[in-house]
Amino acid sequence: MADPSGNAVAFAVSPGESVDDIGRHLADAGLIGSTLYFKIYVRSHNQQTALQAGDYILKPSLSIRGIADILTNGQAEDKERTIKIIEGWDIGEIDDYLRKNDVVGDDEFSLLTDSKIGNWKLEITKPNFLQDAPITANLEGYLFPDTYRIYNDATAEDIITKMLDNFGIKLTPQMRIDIAAQGKTIYNIVIMASIIEKEVRTEEDMKIVSGIFWDRIGNGQPLESCATLAYILGVDKKQYTLEDTEVNSPYNTYQNRGLPPGPICNPGLNAIKAAIYPEYTEFNYFLSRPDTGETVFSRTYEEHLRNKAKYLK
Repeated sequence: MADPSGNAVAFAVSPGESVDDIGRHLADAGLIGSTLYFKIYVRSHNQQTALQAGDYILKPSLSIRGIADILTNGQAEDKERTIKIIEGWDIGEIDDYLRKNDVVGDDEFSLLTDSKIGNWKLEITKPNFLQDAPITANLEGYLFPDTYRIYNDATAEDIITKMLDNFGIKLTPQMRIDIAAQGKTIYNIVIMASIIEKEVRTEEDMKIVSGIFWDRIGNGQPLESCATLAYILGVDKKQYTLEDTEVNSPYNTYQNRGLPPGPICNPGLNAIKAAIYPEYTEFNYFLSRPDTGETVFSRTYEEHLRNKAKYLK
């Protein structure tokens, strides 16, 4: 029945319904006063074969002509919407985006994604790619950035499920075999990919930076990733101070060797591939030009210092 307050109501036209059926249902819903007038109008305007099946939102104040035009033009209610999750966003940034776009309520997304893998709260079965992650880890790093179509009434868990399913598809069986053959875990790769994602932009630069970082780990050197300092301090800087590099955090890759304890964002496919398939070059250092975003590579520390003086003034 129509809302007595005059608010719009949902109305469905099923495939194969006749003009008589639609008119009767419109009258039953209180949207028109006369089935006969509706049939006469539709047939006199040759619209009887043009009425389209779908779910509609109709106002009781609409005229028969207005309703017929909507049903003929197929202006059905869209049950889905599009969301776009950007490479390099962390859980907090994804949560902010979803809340600001009225996709989920306050903290619905972050509460589920921040919960520990060892205390699994989702209704879906835990994906097998999480098996090598620590039980204290959360879903940071596994929420695959992409453009998604979701239902308007999708829950936070529905969205998380889509992201995890997508991660499982993008991380192909061959990629998993290659990770294991290198003596690494998927969790290692996700951590490295998250750092690479925040350091450089292009696919080729990501491969080279991956080679530099894996070389540093192999040589027992600190990664010295500015992206991890940005993660700790919550601010991006052209250059970080000596004091910044001494901040006390397990994520400080200037003070601690090896990978940090967890991912710092959710990386895209290019960064994940770069972490698995690094390109080893003669370069040992790099920086990003603030003016262009271009990556400037250096072979020696002295060359790197000159580039810092040139580009990071």
